[in-house]
Amino acid sequence: MNERKALSLPGIPVLLVLLLTLGLTAAWFINTVSTAAQGHAEPAFGQIIGPVLLAMLIFFLLKGLFAVQPNVARVMQLFGRYAGTVREQGLRWTNPFYSRNAVSLRVRNFESGKLKVNDNDGNPIEIGAIVVWQVVDTAEAVFMVDDYANFVHVQTESALRQMATSYPYDAHDGVSISLRGNGPEVNANLRDEVQERLAKAGVEVIEARISHLAYAQEIAQAMLQRQQASAIVAARTRIVEGAVGMVELALDQLRERGVVELDDERKAAMVSNLLVVLCGDRSTQPVVNAGSLY
Repeated sequence: MNERKALSLPGIPVLLVLLLTLGLTAAWFINTVSTAAQGHAEPAFGQIIGPVLLAMLIFFLLKGLFAVQPNVARVMQLFGRYAGTVREQGLRWTNPFYSRNAVSLRVRNFESGKLKVNDNDGNPIEIGAIVVWQVVDTAEAVFMVDDYANFVHVQTESALRQMATSYPYDAHDGVSISLRGNGPEVNANLRDEVQERLAKAGVEVIEARISHLAYAQEIAQAMLQRQQASAIVAARTRIVEGAVGMVELALDQLRERGVVELDDERKAAMVSNLLVVLCGDRSTQPVVNAGSLY
């Protein structure tokens, strides 16, 4: 079932025509009663039934007037059958027998609760998301699901759980996509997951992004220590790389400038001392050799 346009007319011209017709009908009725009164006789039933029936018809037609607010659609039904949707804002007129249900077309947002799930590595994590959505097909939103707003909430949480199990919280190899390190890719995947579930409800997902991400309480401390250890290892690796480069540069410059000639044993000792100085956590205490080179 897809949305289609319902038959409707501009309301103000129809209202003016109906009011004018009602006024003429009232004048007709008054004139009939006045004519009968001047003849000192009761007006005949056939003379007054015409204006009365016409007035009743006008009041019935007035029920076909309805207002459409900006970014709100009216879904029309005729005795349970879908008759179309009116999106034109302002005062409109349609078949008085139509029932008219308002459906908001405004952009809405929904924030899920904090869900506790296992990531791709099996670690329990807490995750939440914000989804920005709007209705694009009123027929599907009203007739394909029971309550489209509740459908959005339930399917969003389902998609969030599915997406969270597809990625690890952290990529320890530095290459894989992770929940914490690849926000744009993860959010795009989440949007696609939610959109796939909500397409049948006439809903378009404008944006979906993770709003809360953390390890579960029971492993948070252990994972914090693991992250700290990983950071320390990464920092040490960078320090060692820099220290090796500096030692190599020092040995090359000593050889090029002819400052001193070092054999392999003295080079090893010098490399060891420089690495201790450059890689140590604390400042070194130098020992001055006041004797000979050896």
